[in-house]
Amino acid sequence: MNKLFLILFSFIFMLIYSCSPKVQEQVEDNNKVKADTQIVKKGPRPTPCTMFSDLVDGEDIKGEFVVYRNFLKTKEWDEAYEYWTHAVHKAPGSNGRVKYHFDDGIKIFKHYYDLEKDSLKRLRWIDSINWVYNKRLECFGDEAYLLGRKAFDFYYYFNKDISNDTIFNLFARAVDIKKEKADYFVINPFTKMLYDRFRKGKIDTLQAKHYANLIVDAIEYGSANCKVTECQAWNLIKDYAPKLLDNFEAIEDFYPCDYYKNKYLKIFEENKDSCDFINLVFRKLKWGKCDLNASEYAEVVNLHNTKCYVAPPAPGPLRQAYNYYNEGKYKDAVKSFEEFINKTDDIEKKAKYLFLIAKIYYRDLKNFPLARKYALKAANLKPNWGEPYLLIGKLYASSGPICGPGRGWDSQIVTWPAIDKFQYAKKIDPSVAREANKMIKAYQKFMPSMEDIFQRTLKVGDKFKVGCWINETTKIRAAKK
Repeated sequence: MNKLFLILFSFIFMLIYSCSPKVQEQVEDNNKVKADTQIVKKGPRPTPCTMFSDLVDGEDIKGEFVVYRNFLKTKEWDEAYEYWTHAVHKAPGSNGRVKYHFDDGIKIFKHYYDLEKDSLKRLRWIDSINWVYNKRLECFGDEAYLLGRKAFDFYYYFNKDISNDTIFNLFARAVDIKKEKADYFVINPFTKMLYDRFRKGKIDTLQAKHYANLIVDAIEYGSANCKVTECQAWNLIKDYAPKLLDNFEAIEDFYPCDYYKNKYLKIFEENKDSCDFINLVFRKLKWGKCDLNASEYAEVVNLHNTKCYVAPPAPGPLRQAYNYYNEGKYKDAVKSFEEFINKTDDIEKKAKYLFLIAKIYYRDLKNFPLARKYALKAANLKPNWGEPYLLIGKLYASSGPICGPGRGWDSQIVTWPAIDKFQYAKKIDPSVAREANKMIKAYQKFMPSMEDIFQRTLKVGDKFKVGCWINETTKIRAAKK
């Protein structure tokens, strides 16, 4: 009992030190409440923490749970805080099943954190939030879930005072424990942090490979085993995380053959009439070191070698470039294509292979800035050619996960310069109008809403510069339903 009292007293002292004068008075009043004698019950317990049934005044404490929740619903924060503090410190184990009081505590502390301008005092509120998570772990266990929840909260709500290293490590520990059974709310923010940290050189290929493959497994497992509302969340995840994870395909041996098989055989089944896709799937399977003699790849190999067969060029840099390209040695292919481009005087061929390099950087090496650079080089050699601008539009439209969290403002505004490029492509080249219109229609619904634009005191039609790697001035547009 003495040990419990000391723990409770220490935490209440921390709250006194960190809160506003009004809240401080309330906590001081709570300190005057005398501890009740506990009735120790025999037999198995659902929690090691004090429950209502352990207390002489357990029914009164249960009532205080109801009272603080009512104040919380009406956003009477100080009153909610006063009753929450007393009730939760007396019976953190509640009835042995209920856990919502810990979520409510985080909600209350977040309210005061958001009001606080002093960075040191904000840290004290974060200390209080850490106490809530630690107490919940003590009472109800489930370490991996709580690590993920804490990381999620730190990432979205408290990142101005919590280091990226701390947040990343919390996510990583949660994923390491649960592996393919990782909680759905962890996947998108952890994937974003993983990609950003790798791109900035803060983690090495080995660590990135470890977690990227765990995330791939988690998405597959979670999507296959989800129930009801969680399935909606996994659908949103599949629209974001895999697009970021695609960028790691540029690294040889990063993913196993199964990754390429599961992803690209589906693409093949949907695009059997397109040699562009057939050859793409063939190259990806080869890059993934899949055994192309296996029966499951027979149709891909057959169509690649027959329907989509292209006679190799004469011996020289161009043939070598195609050999590298078909073997999945993309960086070597780029060098050989450039060697050919520098030697030929044929403008058409220069433009053709500059554009092919752009597509390699887009599809295979996942380097969007270089893909744009070569697409523009190709376009400059061949006036009124719309395809390079279509590609640049696709680069921009695909940058939502790179430039933002996948959804919301930063991820949506990339559609504006993308649509600029689609419109310009069909303006200069009527032959691409059909595809350009298809792209415009597809991405118009992903633009920011009128409400989002208005909230930022912006106006439809005004100029706006989109940053990230795009760095282009465009026109503000609202989503069309």
